[in-house]
Formats: sequence, C-alpha cells, structure tokens
Amino acid sequence: MKQTDFAKYLTDFMTRYLKDERGCSANTICAYRDAMLLLLIYFKNQLGIVADKLAIIDITKERIISFLEWLEKERGCGPSTRNARLAAIHAFFKFIQYRSLDQMEEWQRILGIRIKKTRPALVHYLSQEGIKLLLSQPNKHTVKGHRDQVLLSTMIESGARVQEIVDLTPSKVHFGDPSLLSIKGKGDKTRIVPLSQQASVLLKRYMENFHLLEPSANEYPLFGRGRYSKMSRMGISAIVKKYVVKAHQIKPKLIPVDISPHSLRHSKAMLMIKAGINLVCIRDFPGHQSLTSTEIYARIDNEQKLDAINKTSLTPITRGDPAWLKDKGLLHWLESLGSKRQNIM
Repeated sequence: MKQTDFAKYLTDFMTRYLKDERGCSANTICAYRDAMLLLLIYFKNQLGIVADKLAIIDITKERIISFLEWLEKERGCGPSTRNARLAAIHAFFKFIQYRSLDQMEEWQRILGIRIKKTRPALVHYLSQEGIKLLLSQPNKHTVKGHRDQVLLSTMIESGARVQEIVDLTPSKVHFGDPSLLSIKGKGDKTRIVPLSQQASVLLKRYMENFHLLEPSANEYPLFGRGRYSKMSRMGISAIVKKYVVKAHQIKPKLIPVDISPHSLRHSKAMLMIKAGINLVCIRDFPGHQSLTSTEIYARIDNEQKLDAINKTSLTPITRGDPAWLKDKGLLHWLESLGSKRQNIM
C-alpha cells in the first residue's frame, strides 16, 4: 500500500522531530500522539476518511474547528482539554509549514485558530486535619494498606504529580539528614525534594518490608502492583478516590468528595504557605515553571485571612444615624459655627 503524505509527515513528526529536534519529554510525545489519534478517529467516524486514505489536503481549518467542537459535544471534553488538543495540532502544522509549501495559506489558517478562554480552575485542597484523616484510612496491617498509606504520604510530602510518583524507583530515594527524593518532572527536568523525618522513617520501613533497599531492586517501581510492574496513573487515582470516599463518610465537611491526586499537591503547597515559606521556595518544591502558577496559593491564603479578620473583628457596628445628625437644631447650630468663623476672619 502506498504511503500517504499525511502518514509520512505524521511519522516524521512523532518519531524524529519531537524527540530529536524539539527534545520533548515522553509525556509530551504521548499527549501529542493522543491528540493526533483522536483526529484520525474523527476523520473516520464523522467524515468517512480512514487513516490510510487521509491526505494532508483533506485537513482544513473548518474541519479542525469541527473536530474541536466534536471533542466538546460528543466526547464531553472541557475547554482545557480542547485547548491541549489544539496545541498538539498547532505543533504539527508548525512542523508541516517548513516541509510542504503548496498549502502554506491553509496551514497558517489552521495556526490562526484561537484557544478558548477558560475559567480559572478551583483549587481543592485538604487542611492539616483533613490530611491526617485521609492518611488514617488505609489499613496499615495489610500489604496493600501499608503500601497505600506510604503512597499517599509520599504524594503529599513531595507535592509530586501522579506521573512523577509512577516513575519513582528506589534509586531515586536517598536516606540521610534530610532524606531526599530525586523527581523527574515536566520537560525531563529533575528536582530534589526533601522529606520530613516522619515521612522518611515511614518510607524506609516500607522499603525494608518490600525488600526495595536491596541493590538489585534499584530500578523496580517504588510503588508497584507487584515487584516489577508499575502502577498506572489511573490506578493511583483510584486509590486516592477510594480513601477520599472513606474519609468523606466520616467527616464530610473536612474531606470534599472532589479531592483528586492533584489536590494532594495543592494541599502541600497550602501547608507551606500557612507555614510562612517564601513563594520562590514553594515554586521550586512542586516544580512549577513560573511563579505565576504558585501565586494562586498566596491569593487563596489572603482570602482566608480576610475572611478570618471579618469573622473575628470586634469593631462595634453602628446602626442608624448618630443622634446629632437627627437633631436638626443641633446640626444647624454646628453649621452656623463655620459661617461665624469666616466672618471673624
């Protein structure tokens, strides 16, 4: 079967350009792959053009816009997901425009598709009491419960993303004073995260119990479904959800049901804000690219402080006008004082 021009460009884009020229991380490449796969599904199911027949000329601005609408209406994707898919398509056509000049005008029309404005996402997080309740839910006397308690603790202590936890191995844990985690984050950037003494003791005991301190286990998953198999992001999300539901049933106001793995990351940042830690340090701790991403925690904390100030204020509330404003005779006399002074001057 003859290869289409679209197949050729897509293969070059995915296998060579992103990794070798752009230096994109594996996660970024996977995200772009998913976007292009959805585009192929759209062309097949909605337009009747199968992947091995799709030519680059078949892709137009109008069809890309229709694809984005399909994502939102048919697949229930939110604006953020829609924008992420569009970003992948933009990256592909930036690559195309230097390799295929015949339809440069169309490529630039596609690149001109705007991202959709999104509302700032609500930041869900747990208080100190909520974190304690959540960590008390796993049954530490069972194998899975022991693993799950240490998993939750490490997620909160490190402020790590789910994928970063998935990729952790024993070789990335360095026990000492303090103990440190070496975490590879977005863009394959590595950051060093210190652990508290309590978290260090808990993690070391876990690694001893699961024989993860042996040199032969250095590259095993730190948190796995067995000795050799990594947990998936969905698997970790399911574990967090399981214990959130249990804790919510005990104290609904303390544990909202919409707490997610990313909420644990927010929870650590909020604890650091309340402890008075500098924003720059907090930015580096979870591996934020920009200080702007971190400032949201400071704004939330200031809103809470203002709410507390309003609730604890002892300033008396004055109801109605003072008596001297109601007494027109007195008011007239006071006003007359000013006019008399002017006459004297």
